Amino acid sequence: MPLYEYYCEPCHGVFEELRPMREAGEAVPCPECYEDADRIMPTSFAAFTFRDGYPRKIPDDGTYWHLGQKVSTRVTGGRPNEHPEVNKPVPKKRLTRGERSAINDMREVAAKGDLVDMFNNPISPREVKQAYDRRDVIKKGVPARIHKDMKRKFR
Repeated sequence: MPLYEYYCEPCHGVFEELRPMREAGEAVPCPECYEDADRIMPTSFAAFTFRDGYPRKIPDDGTYWHLGQKVSTRVTGGRPNEHPEVNKPVPKKRLTRGERSAINDMREVAAKGDLVDMFNNPISPREVKQAYDRRDVIKKGVPARIHKDMKRKFR
C-alpha cells in the first residue's frame, strides 16, 4: 500500500497514512484531534533505483549510496558494511620534531643512568620510547636500584 500525506486544518498537523490507492482521495481522521483531514501533495520525496546491485538516488548522477552516504565506487571486498570512502582508516599518530628530540634527549640521560619513573625505578634507553608512548611519568633523578642494563654498563 502507498504512503500518503494528509493535512489537518484545526490542529495544523501533517501526518502520513498507509492507504489503498482506491481510498487515497477520501478524508482520514487526524491522529491528534480526530477531525477529517484532506490529502496533500507530498512535502518530501526520495526515490532510489538499484543498479549493479546497489541503490542509486534518482536523478542518477553516477554515484552509489552506502549506508545512507554518497560514495563514488562500489564495495568490492573488505569487511561487511564498511566502505573505504566512508570508513577511512585512521592513520598512525606521527611524532613531531620536538617530541622526537625530547625522546632522544631522554635516551641520552637514561644512558647516563639519571632517568627514573614515578616510583624511582631506573629507565633504560631502550624503554624510553615505550614509557613515553604509555605517557608514564619520566623524570631526572637518582634511581633507587640499578637497572639490569645499567649493571652491564658499569661493569
